[in-house]
Amino acid sequence: MDTRARPSLNTHPDPFLRRIRWITIALIAMLVVWQFLPWVERWFARLDAEPRVVAARGELAADEQATIEIFERTSPAVVFITTRQRVVDLYTRNVFSVPRGTGSGFFWDDLGHIVTNNHVIEGASEATIRLNDGRSYRAVLVGRSKAHDLAVLRINVPFDPRPPVPIGTSADLKVGQKVFAIGNPFGLDYTLTSGLVSALDRSLSEENGTTIEHLIQTDAAINPGNSGGPLLDSAGRLIGINTAIYSPSGAYAGIGFAVPVDTVNRVVPELIASGRYTRPTLGVSVDEDVNETLKRRLGVDGVAVLRVEPDSPAARAGLRPFAANGGDIAMGDVILAVDDRETASVSALLSALDDHRVGDHVILRVLRDGQAHEIEVVLGAS
Repeated sequence: MDTRARPSLNTHPDPFLRRIRWITIALIAMLVVWQFLPWVERWFARLDAEPRVVAARGELAADEQATIEIFERTSPAVVFITTRQRVVDLYTRNVFSVPRGTGSGFFWDDLGHIVTNNHVIEGASEATIRLNDGRSYRAVLVGRSKAHDLAVLRINVPFDPRPPVPIGTSADLKVGQKVFAIGNPFGLDYTLTSGLVSALDRSLSEENGTTIEHLIQTDAAINPGNSGGPLLDSAGRLIGINTAIYSPSGAYAGIGFAVPVDTVNRVVPELIASGRYTRPTLGVSVDEDVNETLKRRLGVDGVAVLRVEPDSPAARAGLRPFAANGGDIAMGDVILAVDDRETASVSALLSALDDHRVGDHVILRVLRDGQAHEIEVVLGAS
């Protein structure tokens, strides 16, 4: 028999290893519980699933109530305009109409006249007006002015006509005033946006070469489809018509423009009465390029009178044109201001005249023979 001593087996594991094992088991258990905890919570939540208690809202803030009132009072007068254009299939000779675009407008009076932008209906063969209650009417064109991007349509509303938008003034607008725009951007009808008057007396050149003067700049969101809609002040009065945006992408970029209501209130009545707007004129010929050359030579900020039309307001007032005299130039009058409003360029002169009506008396300040003179002129029709 082998009597040599055998090494004893240690039946108790190392305490350190046992501690590691229990820690590992505990971590695994915690991870499992963590993963299934949301399911357990949902199960218990279903046992007592009831709507939460609604917190009391309280009264709306005063500015919120005012904004809601402006929209509710004005939106019935805003309309959605869709236009179509007739085209001819050169192969079949068939004539059919295709959708052209959308825009906004608003009721000007109780007779069914609707004001919008000229570019909304430009090139269209027909226009349909949809009211806020869903009624639609075919519109007829009353008149338009490309120079002001304004147009007037008319519809026959047999019953329940919409109230016209109250008219305000743009002469006393201040940068920083709150404004509201209502329109149909991207076809989303009756959308309200708000912002501030960002700047005044802006000019905007159109693709057709026309320059629109005295525009209101605003940061109220204006997008395609808003054109022709009203721009309102905090009293809910019309202060402008949304007409254009500045945007490299074609969408809202924070800069929009509106035709001021004082221009609208001068142009629209003439469009309704005669179908066209007659711009007041002096009866003189001017040229921007020639004028810039003369300004540099003379060192004077004004508009040189290049020609005076016979029997025109300028001729009757005695204005003198520049003229060629052999190799020299006979000096004529340079218009420095109209009613104390300086006219340093041709566009400034046209803008100053456009603030008046045919038949108005204006005082021209002109430079003649090195001396400033004041001449009264009665404006005529262009």
